[in-house]
Amino acid sequence: MADLLWDDVKFFFDPHLMGSLPDVRVPDASVEDWQAVLDLVADRRWKCQYSEGGAVLPMPRLEAVLSRPADAECPELRVWPTADMLVIFRFRADDEVDFDVDLRELQGQERLDVFCGFLRAIGRWLGKPVLMDPEGSSGHPVLGFDVEFDRVVLLADPQVR
Repeated sequence: MADLLWDDVKFFFDPHLMGSLPDVRVPDASVEDWQAVLDLVADRRWKCQYSEGGAVLPMPRLEAVLSRPADAECPELRVWPTADMLVIFRFRADDEVDFDVDLRELQGQERLDVFCGFLRAIGRWLGKPVLMDPEGSSGHPVLGFDVEFDRVVLLADPQVR
């Protein structure tokens, strides 16, 4: 059974209303959680690519990535859980796992199911909630993986049009 039904959540996947790149995050994270995410990517054999300032590089030690100066360009890890879904992890802080998805890639029930599966994989691996906020509205999650229910749930009511 699907975690969420497209007709119930399509409002939250409208790029014009929510921004095309919503903020997805694991709050109250640690360096160990970041390492666990990297381990998950390796364990699942998801295609990935690390870059700094647009230059593709081998993945350095995590400690080096997270201890970069505040004015340094934010490194990215691009991950493809499936061939047609890109997730971009941004190493902004060690206390929050932060990544973006493109809502234009997540239209319809089938794509929603893939996205929910990805959120479940991270949430289960870390044993922590994974929250999605509208682009630029961190702290106002609309949906996310709930550890207690072991599934992705709505956290806000979609607006009725």
